[in-house]
Amino acid sequence: MSIDYQTLALPYAMPAECRTAGVVHRPVVVVGGGPVGLTLAIDLARYGSPVLLLDDDDKLSSGSRAICFAKRTLEIWDRLGCKEPARKGVSWKTGKVYFRDRLVYAFDLLPEAGHCHPAFVNVQQYYAEGFLYDHALAQAGVEMRWKNKVTAVDVSDDAVLVTVETPDGSYRLRCDYLVACDGSRSPVREMLALKSSGQTFRDRFLIADIRMHADLPVERRFWFDPPFHRHGSALMHRQPDNVWRIDFQLGWDADPIAERQPERVIPRVRAMLGDVPFELVWCSVYTFSCTRMEHFRHGRILFAGDAAHGVSPFGARGANSGIEDADNLAWKLHYVLTGAAPDRLLDTYASERERAADENIAHSTRSADFLTPKTPMSRIFRDAVLSLAEDHPFARRFVNSGRLSTATTLTDSPLNTPDGERFDGVMVPGAAAVDAPIIAGGARDWLLHRLGGRFVAVHFAADAANDATARFMATFADGVPRDRSLRDIDPLVVARSSPAPVAGLPVVDDFEGLVAKRYDATAGTTYLFRPDQHVCARWRNFDATQLRVAVERATCTG
Repeated sequence: MSIDYQTLALPYAMPAECRTAGVVHRPVVVVGGGPVGLTLAIDLARYGSPVLLLDDDDKLSSGSRAICFAKRTLEIWDRLGCKEPARKGVSWKTGKVYFRDRLVYAFDLLPEAGHCHPAFVNVQQYYAEGFLYDHALAQAGVEMRWKNKVTAVDVSDDAVLVTVETPDGSYRLRCDYLVACDGSRSPVREMLALKSSGQTFRDRFLIADIRMHADLPVERRFWFDPPFHRHGSALMHRQPDNVWRIDFQLGWDADPIAERQPERVIPRVRAMLGDVPFELVWCSVYTFSCTRMEHFRHGRILFAGDAAHGVSPFGARGANSGIEDADNLAWKLHYVLTGAAPDRLLDTYASERERAADENIAHSTRSADFLTPKTPMSRIFRDAVLSLAEDHPFARRFVNSGRLSTATTLTDSPLNTPDGERFDGVMVPGAAAVDAPIIAGGARDWLLHRLGGRFVAVHFAADAANDATARFMATFADGVPRDRSLRDIDPLVVARSSPAPVAGLPVVDDFEGLVAKRYDATAGTTYLFRPDQHVCARWRNFDATQLRVAVERATCTG
């Protein structure tokens, strides 16, 4: 039986702390039960670190809200075992851009084959949250408390004291770290008198979710100044359940209350669709800002998702970048909590994700400026670009209807080991691992299913006679590193042509040669991947000492 996640009431129970006067200790408290908080809680639990999640509501998101979930987000959820958003969602990778009544150009976000996940899936946010909630329930280390509102936080050098209000009274608890995933109006941020700064765009947009049966291609369709809508731009996406999302630009002077009334919304949709029958499901009017906190870490309190940064919805960079925040933070928190890394490793969460936020805000701001020209000259430039783009490919790179989300490459991370030899391609230290098909144990699989959760050393072998391969085999005899400093590393050998096991090491077959091609690998090449599947080092020949030093650098233990 399918679950109606839009109306699902999340269970509330009186916390045991309401019956006692004591202060209970928890390693990690996550505030906020949206996609980011749920992803972080699941990830921490799978690493083995218990987590308490608090949320002041007992409902999931309503309406479509965030719907475009990027390939990297799907890969992260896949690593966590949460595959339902990809299965439920509508996959797409192509789009069309129109200027007035003319097609300007079409694009393909993932033109090459050989990837487990598509460029994007569209799925309503309440489905994504519902699937994550179900998955969190199955994790032994996750406790979720709904209608538990954080009302105060007091930070000291060694702990955070949290005051929580419930329908049955208040209680306090102590934690080592608190992570605020409580949204753009973050109450935790306000309690600490911290600010987000940036630019608020003086424009309003209408979201209309409609249900209709239409034989239209599954693609992103964007219009600049369409003939059916005189106020600016329009965007159309397909979602599951025959629901379509349409965004209309309204202008800053639009009345947000009046514009979301059905008598205003339905004529706009009908002007766009013509006589096609449809049902209005949900609508909302929004504005947006491009902002971020100066620092994402404040002692034992860390901020993630919209609590830390905000972008425009054009480009699908909000929820997706928040999921990357959780992916980045979980393993670092676990390493610190278990004593495998010093506390300063958490500083790199802040520096890496602050850089990512700057990248997303820059893309988002440029998109917003192109969508809403601020001066007559800006509009002349934009319209000239759109007119030229139809016939002149050089102009298309200037067209900006939203630079769509891709994984941030953390090129300047202090956890990276710089290349000492020449490599070609995009798999530089700091890049999120790119997928490719493999054969493992006689069955087809994907490379990313073999990465993540731990450090993984991937060695490309031609045969056991290769000197670098021999050193790799000696270092990881029977899959167990002889050097205790390498005990947190899993080995993986990539070979060709139905490889046999190599000295008891796990071996996968790069049967199409795409792994070697995408990683510019030759016999002896070795990559080191972080637990969040980002490259942190690579060498043309394997050396155990270099590997040990790279791990020490990536965990701040050197």
